[in-house]
Amino acid sequence: MNILNLLFTKDGLIFQIYKNKDFLEERSYFVDEETPYNFIGEKLDEVLAKQSFDEIYVISALNHFTLMPEGFSDHGIGYDLISYNAHVEKEKEELMLSINEKFKVQFYYTFPKDFYKKIKQLGIPTYFNFSGEKFLNSINNKNNKEIHINLYHNQCEFFAIDNKKVILYNNLDINSEVDFLYFIMFTLNKIHFGIHETTFFAYGETTENETFISELQKFVKNLKIVFDNVPNKNFILS
Repeated sequence: MNILNLLFTKDGLIFQIYKNKDFLEERSYFVDEETPYNFIGEKLDEVLAKQSFDEIYVISALNHFTLMPEGFSDHGIGYDLISYNAHVEKEKEELMLSINEKFKVQFYYTFPKDFYKKIKQLGIPTYFNFSGEKFLNSINNKNNKEIHINLYHNQCEFFAIDNKKVILYNNLDINSEVDFLYFIMFTLNKIHFGIHETTFFAYGETTENETFISELQKFVKNLKIVFDNVPNKNFILS
C-alpha cells in the first residue's frame, strides 16, 4: 500500500511517501521573498503526480482555526468563529472539523479550497486533520500544569493544560524568538500558571529552533525535550 503524508504549514509543504511501513521519500518546500506565486500549489501538483497512492493523509498547521468544547454543533457559524482569530475568505477556504475525544474539545479550521480540490479530485481515500488535534492526541497530561510546545519552521503551536483540561491553545508565527518567548511568559501570567509549578515540553523542530530553546531554559526550571523531528522518521508526532 502506497501512502502519502502531507503537512501544510504557514509557509511550506512537507511530504512523506511510504510503501506499507517502509519509508521511501521525504521533502520540504518553503516560500520566501523570491518564491514565485503559487509555488506551493505547483509543488503539490508534482507530489500528487509522483505515483499512484492508495491513501493520503493531510495535516493542516495553518493558523486559521478556533477551539470549541466537544459537542458544539452549530457548524454554520464555523467561519465566523474562526474570523475572530484570523481573516477568513469563505470563497477560498474549506471549513473543516476535527474532534479530540481524549480532551473533549474540537477544532474548526479552514483549508485552502484549491489545495482541497486538487487532492479530492484524485478519488483516493483521503483523511484530513488539524495539527492541533493530532498534537493534542499525543499528549499525556499527569494532572499538573503543563505547557506543550510543538515547533515548526518559523512557526509553533502550544497547549496549556491543567488537570487534564485544555486551558489554552494557540498557533503562531515565530518571526522573533525573543517576542515569542515574551508571549509565552505573558500567557503564563494571564492563565495563572506559576513558572516554577509548570512543566514545559518541547517537540518538533527543536534543533532548528535551538536558540529559542536555550532562551526558554534561562527562565524555565522544568523543560523536557520530548523529541526532535528526525528526517525520514517522525511526521507530526506520528
